[in-house]
Amino acid sequence: MVRDKAVKVVLVGSPNVGKSAIFNYLTGSYVAVSNYPGTTVDISTGHFKYGLQRFEIIDTPGMYSLIPLTEEERVTRLLLTRQLPDVVVHVVDAKNLRRMLNMTIQLIDAGLPVILNLNIMDEAQNMGLLINIQHLEKMLGIPVIATSVVNKAGLEALRKAISQYKQLQPSIFTLNDELEQAITKISALLTCSYGMSKRITALLLLQGDPMVLNSAAQTEKAWPELVAIIDGLALKNKNNLGALVAIEQQAIIDKIVANVVRYASFERQPFKNMAGWLGKITREPLTGIPILCLVLYFGLYQFVGKFGAGYLVDYINDSVFVPIINPVVVMGANAYIPWEWLRSLLAGQYGIFTMGFRYAAAIILPIVGTFFLVFAFLEDTGYLPRLAMLVDAVFRYFGLNGRAVIPLTLGLGCGTMAVVVTRTLESKRERLLATFLLSLTIPCSAQLGVVLALLSHNTTIVTIWSAYMLLVFASVGWLSAQCIPGSRSAFYMEIPPLRLPLVGNVLKKAYARMYWYFMEILPVFIITSILLWAGDCSGILDQMISYVKPFMMFIGLPAAAAQAFLLGFFRRDYGAAGLYDLAVAGQLTDAQLLTAAIALTLFVPCVAQLAVMVKERGLGISLAMVVVIIVIAYGSAALIHNVFTLLTIGR
Repeated sequence: MVRDKAVKVVLVGSPNVGKSAIFNYLTGSYVAVSNYPGTTVDISTGHFKYGLQRFEIIDTPGMYSLIPLTEEERVTRLLLTRQLPDVVVHVVDAKNLRRMLNMTIQLIDAGLPVILNLNIMDEAQNMGLLINIQHLEKMLGIPVIATSVVNKAGLEALRKAISQYKQLQPSIFTLNDELEQAITKISALLTCSYGMSKRITALLLLQGDPMVLNSAAQTEKAWPELVAIIDGLALKNKNNLGALVAIEQQAIIDKIVANVVRYASFERQPFKNMAGWLGKITREPLTGIPILCLVLYFGLYQFVGKFGAGYLVDYINDSVFVPIINPVVVMGANAYIPWEWLRSLLAGQYGIFTMGFRYAAAIILPIVGTFFLVFAFLEDTGYLPRLAMLVDAVFRYFGLNGRAVIPLTLGLGCGTMAVVVTRTLESKRERLLATFLLSLTIPCSAQLGVVLALLSHNTTIVTIWSAYMLLVFASVGWLSAQCIPGSRSAFYMEIPPLRLPLVGNVLKKAYARMYWYFMEILPVFIITSILLWAGDCSGILDQMISYVKPFMMFIGLPAAAAQAFLLGFFRRDYGAAGLYDLAVAGQLTDAQLLTAAIALTLFVPCVAQLAVMVKERGLGISLAMVVVIIVIAYGSAALIHNVFTLLTIGR
């Protein structure tokens, strides 16, 4: 009989060490596994059974230290201190042991039941690293398990170690006498529980951890005495207590590494192999920018734009849905449904199936699917961290650093998902700036695919559209950075080696995201179809369109474009699909296509993205963004229309 109470197991570690891959193996389920720091945005939970015991596995956002710098790291810290896990598996990159053991020691000092998982052992061995696992276990006083997810080595040993875990007597890592005396005094004065040992609480106070400082200031009766101890020690060390603790801990780590790590005698030449050479040139501006242009051209323009939004959409929509599936649905509705209102709701002009489901499955999903395939491939190769390094120097002008490349790139897939991922940015200012740029200038994959497909027949208007989007991104980004007080945070990032991605992993990842996206958009499309149907039947839709028509006419678009822009408020991709129908019907000239593409790309975020913006940034800030976006979008469309009009008159 399986025991009711599950053993709670938490996976922690720096970004890009394989936590999510370990989670997938242990639970047999799938989450989006990324080769880019910070993409495990939400905490994922799964289960497995070993004998009669159930285990709950929790995959957490990446963190470098128990002192959180980002909202993501704060979430992980809170989970460790409030959920009281039965086992904490610290997953580290074996080839970067010296840098990652610091958090292992922090977890041990916190009194948590720790297993150290040396992952990516295949790459460590390829670099000539030989790690004495037994000796490392003895020095740390905790179980140590070596694994390689790629080779599926050591994974069963890790499962067994989790299942049979018994907390040992971990080692105590003594710092210098001055620090140890302060730790002893502070520990004696602490009366409240912080979900951690008194030793690590004292160390965090000495290092200036804001979470513990704020809590202790409100709850500790001996707070003045605690402040006096901390200030006194800081004064003796020129207010560099954090650095002093870090130096002492690094000395302990260096001693451990010197005792357990050896190097093979063969000569290692990482840049003489193809992966090493490519890894170097992708992050150098002189070679990295042309490579980025090639990635954008073949990945987005050719694969997503021409193949996904062009060939796949044309085939599925024009050769499957319109001539075969839609007529069958209409015939079935006419034959078996006696009520006209229900027939029109299911299979009419704004029918749930003929419009809502067709837009989602035939026009949007092929574009989103091709984008997620490209994105998954780039993630698993390790290219995205190099892209972050490449753009960091440019992003500083927008008040951001290279880490912002992940939400901005994900925005090309889904703006709703990307706004959530802005949590990985360190400061509130950076999260605000990234959210605004996402909402204004970054089209989702469906929108981008439709725009590229509609404009791809004319290279000139594609170039004008691209240049204008870059101009708006740069100018608005720079102005926003000047207007919002504060400065950008320091840029740091793990750079993994370039890897040849596994086809199975890329397909699984793309499928998981496509499934999530389809389940997210289908209800919205169905609700939108119902609202449009109700508005059409009541005359409200015609009235709303009549209000929008003068604005369309002012920017040189036909009155029928008003419907596409109204649809775009429910979902940007819905509006893009409406624009697609207009273009196919031949109602837009090239100049009108360009005007409409610019206006719709810069148009307000869809309802789903707006809802997440309100949740993440607040109602007032979100509404202010929407007002600014409407002004910029409409003003840009009017500018383009008038420029084309003047050029035409000049001829």
